[in-house]
Amino acid sequence: MSQRPSLVILAAGMASRYGGNKQTESFGPSGETIMEYSIFDAIKAGFGKVIFIIREEFADAFKASIEPKLQGKIELDYVYQSLDKFSGGREIPAERTKPFGTQHALLCCKDALDAPFAVINADDFYGFDAFQSAYEFLTTSASDGKYASLGYELRNTLSDNGSVTRGEISVNEAGNVTGIIERKEIFKQDGKAITKEGDEEKELPLDTKVSMNFFCFTPAFVNWSEGEYYKFLDKNLNTELKAEFLIPEVADICINSGNAELKMIPTKAKWFGVTFKEDAPVVKAELQKLVDEGTYPANLWA
Repeated sequence: MSQRPSLVILAAGMASRYGGNKQTESFGPSGETIMEYSIFDAIKAGFGKVIFIIREEFADAFKASIEPKLQGKIELDYVYQSLDKFSGGREIPAERTKPFGTQHALLCCKDALDAPFAVINADDFYGFDAFQSAYEFLTTSASDGKYASLGYELRNTLSDNGSVTRGEISVNEAGNVTGIIERKEIFKQDGKAITKEGDEEKELPLDTKVSMNFFCFTPAFVNWSEGEYYKFLDKNLNTELKAEFLIPEVADICINSGNAELKMIPTKAKWFGVTFKEDAPVVKAELQKLVDEGTYPANLWA
C-alpha cells in the first residue's frame, strides 16, 4: 500500500431535498464548490489522492468542472456508483432509481483503494482541523480493524431550514465508539435539538457527538462490508425500494460484531452544508467570512 492516505468523496447522491446538483454548484467567492474546500484542506494536511464517487452519466461534466483546477496538485481517480454493481446476480427492480447508499458507494471503490483512506460527503464543509486529525490517525494509528469517526457537536451541525439526518455516536471511557444510531429527523426548535422516535419527540443534548459521514478506514473495511451488502439486498431488495446501505449503520454492525474498533476523534469545528436550497446563501456567507478572516485565499487554486 502507498503510504499517503487517500480521500474518498461521496458525490453520487441524488440531492432530492436540495433540488439540484449541489456537488458542482459554486459557493466560494471564485466559484469554488464546497468539496473544493475539503480537497484544499486535504492537500494541506498531506493526503495523496482524491477518489470521486460519481454517477457515470455526469462524469464528463464533473471532470470538466474539477480537473482544470486540480491537475498537478493531487492524484485524481474516479469511481462510478450504479445500481447493478455488486448485485451478485440479483435482479434490481425496475422501480428502483435511487442509489443504494453511501456504503454501497464505498463498495464500488473496492478496486481503487490501495491505502488507508478518509471518506466524506461532497456537500459538507468540515474544516481543516478535521482533515489534520484524520491524516494523523490514518498515518499513525489506522490498521485493519482499527478505524475512526470524526465526532462533531450536534449544535454545530443543524440547519435552520429543516430537519437533518445525523449519526448519534455513543463512546466508552477509552474513547471508542460503542454504537451509532442513525437519527433520520433532527430539527431546531426554540434553541433545542429535537428528534422523532416514531410519533414521540425527544430532545437531544446540543453537545451530543454526531457523525457527519467523515470516517477513517483501511480497504479491509470495504472488503468486509461486501458480505453485509448481500445480506442487505436479500432483506430489502424487493420489499423496500428506498432502503439504503449506509456507512454509519455498517460501521455500527462492524464494531458490535467484534470485527473492529472505532475511535471517536472529537472536533469542535463548525460544520455547514447544503441540505436545502435555503442553506445556499448561508454557506456562501460562511465561506466569504472565512476568506475575509484569512483562513482561505479568495481563489483556492490561483
